[in-house]
Parts: sequence; C-alpha cells; structure tokens
Amino acid sequence: MAHSNRDPTTSRHVAVVGAGAAGLVTARELRREGHSVVVLERGSQIGGVWTYTSQVEPDPLSLDPTRPVVHSSVYKSLRTNIPRECMGFTDFPFAARPHDGSRDPRRHPGHSEVLAYLRDFAKEFDVEEMIRFETEVVRAEPAADEKNRGKWRVESRSSDGAADEIYDAVVVCNGHYTEPRHAHIAGIDSWPGKQIHSHNYRVPDPFKDQIVIVIGSSASGVDISRDIAKVAKEVHVSSRSTSPDTYEMLPGYDNLWLHPVIETARKDGSVVFQNGKTVYADTIMHCTGYKYYFPFLDTKDEVTVDDNRVGPLYKHVFPPALAPGLSFIGLPWQITPFPMFELQSKWVAAVLSGRVSLPSQDEMMEDTKVFYNKLEASGIPKRYTHLMPDDSQFEYDNWLADQCDYPRIEKWREEMFYIGFKRIYAQSATYRDNWDDDHLIVEAYDDFVKFMSSYPELLPLLKT
Repeated sequence: MAHSNRDPTTSRHVAVVGAGAAGLVTARELRREGHSVVVLERGSQIGGVWTYTSQVEPDPLSLDPTRPVVHSSVYKSLRTNIPRECMGFTDFPFAARPHDGSRDPRRHPGHSEVLAYLRDFAKEFDVEEMIRFETEVVRAEPAADEKNRGKWRVESRSSDGAADEIYDAVVVCNGHYTEPRHAHIAGIDSWPGKQIHSHNYRVPDPFKDQIVIVIGSSASGVDISRDIAKVAKEVHVSSRSTSPDTYEMLPGYDNLWLHPVIETARKDGSVVFQNGKTVYADTIMHCTGYKYYFPFLDTKDEVTVDDNRVGPLYKHVFPPALAPGLSFIGLPWQITPFPMFELQSKWVAAVLSGRVSLPSQDEMMEDTKVFYNKLEASGIPKRYTHLMPDDSQFEYDNWLADQCDYPRIEKWREEMFYIGFKRIYAQSATYRDNWDDDHLIVEAYDDFVKFMSSYPELLPLLKT
C-alpha cells in the first residue's frame, strides 16, 4: 500500500505527450503538485480525438504505414454515449452553458460541445501556456549517458526544427483511437467491394443507395449503422456478440438487419454470414476498434503491445522496470474517461513528487502477474486487458483516489453510468434523449455546488 507524506518533496521536469483530455488534466495535476511541465502536441489545437475534421486518410482502411495520419476518429453526428454530468472532471463540472446558440445544452451533447468543454478547462487552469503545438514526439527513451541516468531523452520535431531534450519523466497521453484494428474475413482478398474503417467515416452521404455491411455492434457500430441507414438501400450489422443463427430487423427500421459474424466473402461480391444469409454488398465498414500504438517509444522491450495488451503495467499506469519515469494515462476503456484520467494523473503527479510511494519493482511486477494470471484463468483474451466492465472501473477509481487522499467517486456518478449503460442496449435508438434518472441530476448539481463552494469563480458554470 502506498503511503502519503504531508508535502511534496521533489519538483520534476516532465514531458506530457498529447494535449487531448488526458494530457490536459495530466498537465494541470502535475503543475498543481509543483512540477515543471511541457506538453508536446502534434496538432494545432487541444482536444485530441474530440477535434472533429472532415479530412480523412487516403487509405480508407488505414493500413499503409506511410500514410498521412489523421488523429481524430470523430464522425459528424457523434454524440456522447454517457451523460455530461457523469463525464466531467470532478472539480470542473460539464454543465450546460446558457442557451446563447453557440453551445449544445443536451445531456448527451455532440462532439463540438465536448471540445468546447475541454477548451473551457484549459482556459480556466491556464493549461495552454504549457503546450507546444505542432510538435511531434519522434523518440522517447531512457537517457543512456551517465550524467542523465534515470532521466528521459525526448526527441521532437516542429516547424522550428528538431529538438533533443532531457526530462525527469515522460507521461504518455497520446490516446488510442488512431491506429485501427480490422476484422479478419475469410476470402476478403478476392472480394471486389470497398472496405473502410470507421476511423475514416465522417458522414453517410457516400453510401447513398448502397448495400453496406457494418462489422461491430459497440458504440461506433451502433451509431454509424443507424447513420448510414438514413441513406443506404440496406445495412447489415455483423456482431460477434450475437448467437450464430441471429437474423432480425432492428426496431424502427425497414432496411437495417442484425447478423452474427461473417463466415466468408466471395469474389462474386457476396458475403455469407454464419446464419447462412448471403448479401451482395457494395461496402464493408469495419467498426472494430483500435490498437494501442506508441511508435515514438523506445523502451528496449520493457514495455510492449501484445494483442493490444500494453504491458507489463502496474495498475494500467506504471511499467515496473521504468517507474516512475514513464507512465501512461488513459489506457482503460468502456469507462467514464475524464474522471479516471484525472485520478490517474493525480497519482502520477504525487508519485513523481515523492508525496506518494510506489511498491518496489518486484512487488509491482508480482501484482501485475497476478492480475494477468487472473484474466487468463477467467478465459479473458489479452486484448481485453484494459477493458473495465461492471464494477471494476469504480473500484479502480476509488483505489486511485485512496492513494492520493482524494474523495472517492460520487455514488450518483456510478449510478448514472450504470443506468445509462443499460439504456444503451435497451433503448439504443433513443437513450440519448429519453431518461429517467432526474433524481441523479439533482444529486449531481447539489454535489457540484458543495464541492465548488471554495471556487466561487467557477459557480457560474453550474447555471443553465
């Protein structure tokens, strides 16, 4: 168990890779703890994946390693799949702004409102002054020379040229929605139709009057299949979570069907599903998720990505052999992201200052091995290592909070997440606009007011 001292003992010079939500809150927490912070962001603005662009990559499947990478995977119609009250940072509520026409007041707002919220956050806490925009990290590795032993060498490039700098620590916040994963389909090499990954989906117009197969029934698959169904002739959703004989038309649609996995694709343009149904399709849309990808990181195999497991990592954050000099924020998924990013970064900041201690390298490694063995014994594939279903995310959040002597996650936030998650599956077409948890909204508002009574300058954010 970590222990806490009264005051920070050490100020570190820290590089944060990425200025998305994770990078922004990490920068704030590091500076709050007394560290010197530089955020290296390859884009021209903050927001990471929430910075919508109509631009897509020239390779629709994003397989070409030399392709010009577009960081964002946000499609035009995207709205949050968890309520805004639940989504916000613990001390900076994601409250609806006054209805002046420039903001989105809905409980499940569009992506532009999330970006606006992150801009509000960055402005309120003066985060942008720590950011170097249009600066790409090309290499980060432990410093090899004796003088800088225990430190990190970070090479970056920008319009001003290349930089080679030494930092005490590196915190990786580069997100994981840029490098696509694809479904493996028998016979696909001879199939004559078009393929695209959801990373390169923006609007449904290109699919007008087409027959489209969408692979994947998680959040993006559900959204995109319904978006495309507005203009397409037919949309067929292939889901590995359904039984092999599934074949049903989805409620509210006369052109949207649910199937099990694809059995094979053929050179005559047909696609055969496990249920025996055959569809002659124009396009296959891969809504199949993303890979963790750190092309700039050189750790001599101390950290690897194996079947989408980033490891070994103690508590999804610290590689035991390189802690605390290297850490990762934001790897877990199927979570309430912003509060978790906040708690992870509080922990990292406190560890770097010496206010909180980590277990020994051996103890961290043993804990990590026990966790991996537990997953294996339960039959959970490596690719689900960072998935946090059921109660595990809030148990994890509260563990992090305890390390930092910070308040645990609010009960209303937990309940709101669980209720919302159930609605996604029970009311997939309407859950964003119909809900029955108004009592939790009241609790959230009351909690925000109590928490922020010491921050009177922020109270206007609570007014709708």
